[in-house]
Amino acid sequence: MHPMLNIAVRAARNAGQVVVKAFSQPENIEATQKGSNDFVTNVDREAEAAIIHTIKKSYPEHSIIAEESGEIAGTNPDYQWIIDPLDGTTNLVKGIPHFAVSIALRVKGKTEQAVVYDPIRDELFTATRGNGAQLNGYRIRVGKAKDLSGTVLATGFPFKQKHHIESYLKMFQSMFIECADIRRAAAPSLDLAYVAAGRIDGYWEIGLKPWESAAGELLAKESGAIVTDFVGGHNYENSGNMVVANPRVLKVMLGKIRENLPESLAK
Repeated sequence: MHPMLNIAVRAARNAGQVVVKAFSQPENIEATQKGSNDFVTNVDREAEAAIIHTIKKSYPEHSIIAEESGEIAGTNPDYQWIIDPLDGTTNLVKGIPHFAVSIALRVKGKTEQAVVYDPIRDELFTATRGNGAQLNGYRIRVGKAKDLSGTVLATGFPFKQKHHIESYLKMFQSMFIECADIRRAAAPSLDLAYVAAGRIDGYWEIGLKPWESAAGELLAKESGAIVTDFVGGHNYENSGNMVVANPRVLKVMLGKIRENLPESLAK
């Protein structure tokens, strides 16, 4: 394992311990609203602090972008860690055991290492650019579906951007008619990891943040999936609009999305 991936794994497991303890003691979870339909808890902050401490202990010169702490400058900006300490906060608050720790490392703008850790199931998804993706040390690959027939897709509702609901529902309907079923589990990093593992055949969402998708994006790519924005380009990091699947399924999904794509999302 790459030394920096090893540190990412250690950081993710440290954060996972914080999250699992909190999940077992829900009376100690304190949630506050930080935006429209967007919550943060004391668990997010404690898990994030555990990650930052672990990374800075080994790489004090690296910079960090964390969901709650924002940007933490380092003396070597070529190395940038992107952290979501608790992807699926609402699930945790509601007692739903589906959430993850997401950590990615970018070197000179390219994502080189990725970890998505589900502490409830003790499932560790990892990837190093050019070396494939793994689940608990075993190689994983994207599914082999040739079209939407029989597929299970995943998505995220635009709960922070409800003005897009009409266009989103048209996309949903167009794909739902042809696929077997669609899941909405409320943890984008795990959706992407599940595509990488072949558990889900395709995924799309509006308005993702970098800390939600950076690690999962590398996992998906290293498993053989293609990652694009809603018009098949590579602007998803800026727009937050992402589609992920194997090449054949992606082509069909993009077609369905484009048919119902307003100008505001065509970027």
